[in-house]
Amino acid sequence: MPIYLIQNNKLIEVEERTFKLEREIQRVFEENLTTLMGLTLVKSEFSIKNKRIDTLAFDKQSKAFIIIEYKRDKSVSVVDQGFTYLSLMLENKADFIIEYNETLKQNLKREDVDWSQTRVAFVSTSFTENQILATNFKDIAIELWEIKRFENNLFSVSAIKKTRSAESIKPVMQQNNALIKVIDEIKVYTEDEHIDSTTEEIAELYKRFRDAILNLTDDIEIKPTKLYIAFKKDTNLVDIAIQKKALKIWINARLGTIDDAKCISKDVSNIGHFGNGDYEIQVNTDKELEYIMSLIKQTLK
Repeated sequence: MPIYLIQNNKLIEVEERTFKLEREIQRVFEENLTTLMGLTLVKSEFSIKNKRIDTLAFDKQSKAFIIIEYKRDKSVSVVDQGFTYLSLMLENKADFIIEYNETLKQNLKREDVDWSQTRVAFVSTSFTENQILATNFKDIAIELWEIKRFENNLFSVSAIKKTRSAESIKPVMQQNNALIKVIDEIKVYTEDEHIDSTTEEIAELYKRFRDAILNLTDDIEIKPTKLYIAFKKDTNLVDIAIQKKALKIWINARLGTIDDAKCISKDVSNIGHFGNGDYEIQVNTDKELEYIMSLIKQTLK
């Protein structure tokens, strides 16, 4: 998709500037990893078992390691390479924890890591149709990210989203025991799994809140995790845990930054909780839906 500048009400196309080296893409991502992907950089060029990982990162929200690889060669199978790295990590968990602790001067323990949330992200200026189709499975822990550079130091970065009708990869991999082992240990959670765990009434209530959140602004992405469903716009905007008899909602804002005139939210700034932010609201009806949307809207930039 072309990018334009507007001058005197006329659109002028901004020319794309190619990356000459993969290292240029890597440098942009590593220096802006928190902004682009919400991750913490652990190690650049991490070597293990005769393999070299371009970027090793950690997702503090899901408590999982993330491997990032940068590509300019469109002929490479991202699925094969992705599973190779996932298997490498699961077979050498201690090495990844040691690297994290030594590099970041932390004391991360094995039980502090949710290995089921491990994933691999490939970053490229473009992907082939075959590469996109090959990763379009709901339970494959492989992500594709496109980056483009334009004149005047303009960049665009976007994740290629899986289709809502994406199927499971397990039937395709039934004959490959090594891949099945990886798939069984790594869990890619879906919205349907959260919805199916509750009653019809709470499921319908969740859908009403979901649709209202998505209507607040463009480009909000639904990202199911192990404990809640995140609604992201750059970072988590709001998180919802679907319970048996209610929805628990966390608004990702620091205490004191939202005007809650009705005082319906709970201060969880000093209390352990699953979602992000200091505001927690529990609902079992949609009576306060519009008011809650007004609270969430205050966090939009």
